Amino acid sequence: MENSLNTAPQVIEALQSTDSATIRGAAFNAGDMALHDAIPLLCALVKSSNIGIQEAAEYALRKIRGPHVVTALLPLLRSEEAPVRNVAMDILREIGRDSIESMQPYLQDEDPDLRIFITDILGYSPTHQAALLLAKALLKDPEVNVRYQAAVSLGNLAFPETVPPLCQAMHDEEWVQFAVVEALAKIKDPSAANGLVKLLPQASPLVSSAIIDALGGMGDIKAIPLLFSSLENVSVPLRHKIVKAIVQILSVRSLSLLSAKSQERLRIYLLEALTDNDEDILLAALQGLSAIGNETATEAIINLATGLDAERQPELYEAAINAISSLGYNDMLRDALRSDDEKCISVAMAACRLLTDHSPVEELKNIFWRVSPELRRAAVAEVAQMGECTDTPFFLSIMEESEDAEVLKSALVFFGNQHACPEVEDIVFSQLDHRYVDVQEMALEACINLHSPKLNILFKQRAHSEDPMQRMMAIYALGRYSVTENLDEITQALEDSSPRVRQVAIEAFQNLGPQAEDFLPSLLPRLLDEDKDVRIALVDLLGQIGTASVMPHIISALADENDWVKIRAIEALGVHKIVDAVPYLAQMFETENPMVSFKIIEALGMIGGNMAFSVLLSLMGNEDPEIQHATAEAVAAIQAEQE
Repeated sequence: MENSLNTAPQVIEALQSTDSATIRGAAFNAGDMALHDAIPLLCALVKSSNIGIQEAAEYALRKIRGPHVVTALLPLLRSEEAPVRNVAMDILREIGRDSIESMQPYLQDEDPDLRIFITDILGYSPTHQAALLLAKALLKDPEVNVRYQAAVSLGNLAFPETVPPLCQAMHDEEWVQFAVVEALAKIKDPSAANGLVKLLPQASPLVSSAIIDALGGMGDIKAIPLLFSSLENVSVPLRHKIVKAIVQILSVRSLSLLSAKSQERLRIYLLEALTDNDEDILLAALQGLSAIGNETATEAIINLATGLDAERQPELYEAAINAISSLGYNDMLRDALRSDDEKCISVAMAACRLLTDHSPVEELKNIFWRVSPELRRAAVAEVAQMGECTDTPFFLSIMEESEDAEVLKSALVFFGNQHACPEVEDIVFSQLDHRYVDVQEMALEACINLHSPKLNILFKQRAHSEDPMQRMMAIYALGRYSVTENLDEITQALEDSSPRVRQVAIEAFQNLGPQAEDFLPSLLPRLLDEDKDVRIALVDLLGQIGTASVMPHIISALADENDWVKIRAIEALGVHKIVDAVPYLAQMFETENPMVSFKIIEALGMIGGNMAFSVLLSLMGNEDPEIQHATAEAVAAIQAEQE
């Protein structure tokens, strides 16, 4: 039926049908044909209780648009049915600009609701004619809600030319004044900022608060003198708003450019603002104090942070910690570290963590012996990062007296960074025998970080230990130090009785990159290793080498009995786009489990070329829909490379 509506008379006739589908189709056709003769019928269909018909009529009216549609829709604003009014308003918001003249008489209508609707629609009609009509309604309409909506709509238009009538409307009721302030803020023009500044002295406290928020959001620096002059003789909440606006406008960087007298004056009120309950004001106060604060500010911010819940107020807590650290290490921060209140200590420690100097270290060391285990761990972790060689006795005493693995690991972090300290190698190396595995691992990393010739010799000796765990750590360290300098030990480890040692020995060659190819004669026998993880490590190494000479060996790994060895081999062949592997992969697909099959499909997509493309096309008929989907993606990848 829809396809047969080719002429205007046919569409008009269909719009008057009793069949819903016919009417709906005709409405869409009327829109696509921009059929003006259908406008009255389409407006009537907006009233339909059938949602499908109503949507089609709405579509058509939006498509046709123009003055005739605007004129025809306006009477629907008087409808008693809210859905009809809403549809008409929604369309008119989009197309109202096509005929501002049609809407103008409605601004004098006796019905205030109708005038509200029109002022709303004009706010979506970005023309200077609409702005003039709204300005007149703002200043002349007898109904406060119309004036309110006119102000809102002028804010939507955001034309600088409307600043004077908006400022004039500040003599209206507070309800309208709030809308005026919001409108001026949206205009974001210097004239709007000037207007708000001039209005501030005459506004009520509530409206003044809105003006200050608007000025802060606009960021016009010309407002600063008036805001400063307004700090006194206002209520405390309003003063806090002013402080926030000043920080917003000047930004943290510019606050320090204020005169010393202005900084001192502002600092007093920033400290006062820390007592506010509004999180935005607190954040602004913290930002301001981070730039121009002093020791008194440090104490006040610590007190604030101590009362915060870091999990429920993370942004505010983080801002407080950043502000404290910005003010540097001073007596107030030191006193907080000496406090008996662990929450206060925790706040001070968090701030010290952000400092870059050695100043807090002595206090942090003293804290360790008198606080809870949790704070001990935090304190020693901080000293480990900040400490110097002179702090070695503290860490030695910890290693002798503490049984806490986390504390010991932090001590090892410290020693691992002290390359110039005497006897540090022996201290760290001794912890490789610790009963906690995680402490052993940290000791190993510390040894590697020190990169000491002495430790290299000790690891060579330990490579022959009877303990396989110690042999494994030794080979790992020797590989990280230098494969070529420790080649004998690492090569011998390829034949070690422990599979983990053999695996680590293979992984050590990854540190050589492509040069590992020179050692293939020693490595390739491990493709037949009894341990799958050893074989996986070697396939990974061969894939990393990536030269033509290793590809046959990777292809041979496709016959491995372990799926993960096969998968690593398949991945390597895909990454290196080995066309010669395609027949092997195609043959494997028939006998492998789904996990391997998906990897084969993915690799074929990566390899590309005619042969891989043909294999993938043959798999499109697989009965498994997931296989079909994966194959389609691989085919698409090949096609994309051809474009």
